[in-house]
Amino acid sequence: MTNLQGEVAGVLLLIALLVYTFWPEEVFASQGEKPRLDYLLERKEQLYENLRDLNFEFRAGKYPEEEFQAQREQLENETAQLMAEIEHLQQA
Repeated sequence: MTNLQGEVAGVLLLIALLVYTFWPEEVFASQGEKPRLDYLLERKEQLYENLRDLNFEFRAGKYPEEEFQAQREQLENETAQLMAEIEHLQQA
């Protein structure tokens, strides 16, 4: 194989990799079609996980008491609002 053939093969491989990497997938389009209730249920799981992580990190000594209480209150308030919206959507 000559140098020119190697360079052409390299450029074609590079183009193929760029197209593969940046080609838009249908996954992004389907995410927009997700029902609101499904999104809220996923968000609820994220909030519960965040609360568990926060409690664990507080017990490990990574947060002072005041900061822990403030973050926990914020997460609990967000979770309460989320649960109210989930309940409203499930009743409708």
